[in-house]
Amino acid sequence: MGELEVSTKEDRGVAIVTVDGDVDVSNATRLRDTLDHVLATGRAHVVVDVRGVPFMDSTGLGVLVGRMKVVRARRGSIRLVVTAPRMLRVLSITGLDTVFPLYDTPEDAVASFGVSASA
Repeated sequence: MGELEVSTKEDRGVAIVTVDGDVDVSNATRLRDTLDHVLATGRAHVVVDVRGVPFMDSTGLGVLVGRMKVVRARRGSIRLVVTAPRMLRVLSITGLDTVFPLYDTPEDAVASFGVSASA
């Protein structure tokens, strides 16, 4: 697999972080730094789209958990967009499927924050 790619955009005031590639100890700092940058803007609602992530080790999961603590302190939440059976299984085995609300699409995840669509 190629290098990890992490990009951000905004939809209705919600930050969407899209992750493509394996997330492991060698590159999890890229995900952490991107999330930290998004959180530094004061965002409390974040969607992390990991549909393009075939593998995430404990380092990557730790990044997500650590950032969830930050947004919870702001009365916010991180929603995950995940459809790959392997990723769903990892989240289930670790119990993180009860920590992070899971969605099939970024649109569903953004809508779950109760923000209205722009006209």
